[in-house]
Amino acid sequence: MSPRWNPNPDVRTGRHVVYHLHVHLVFVTKYRRKAMTDAMLTRCEEIMREVCGDFEAELKQFNGEDDHVHLLVHYPPKVQLSKLVNSLKGVSARLLRKEYDSHVRRHLWGGHFWSGSYFAGSCGGAPLTVVKQYIENQKRPV
Repeated sequence: MSPRWNPNPDVRTGRHVVYHLHVHLVFVTKYRRKAMTDAMLTRCEEIMREVCGDFEAELKQFNGEDDHVHLLVHYPPKVQLSKLVNSLKGVSARLLRKEYDSHVRRHLWGGHFWSGSYFAGSCGGAPLTVVKQYIENQKRPV
């Protein structure tokens, strides 16, 4: 490596790739029901951290309220975001329903836990205006 290279722990490398991909995910409980407790949020974070590990991703930040959760995930480019989301929601729903069955049944019904939709927003790196300006200012050969 070049002596000018200052390794940034967030910039990862693969065999043919250098990447810095973060996504902000928001999952909402079905019908926006207030089904989550503090203990459930703690367990949900543990579950989602394990699932991210299975995908070679890292759960950087997690928090939530009684009807939704927010995640900040650092993931490799080989991971298909929709598959990561499906696993995060599927595994957490199955385990939370199993471990907190009586509480969940009071708030949710029909075997559902999460809403079918989710929010995913890319984040990290330079703002779009800076990236656009950088691309525009490239020295194009004449």
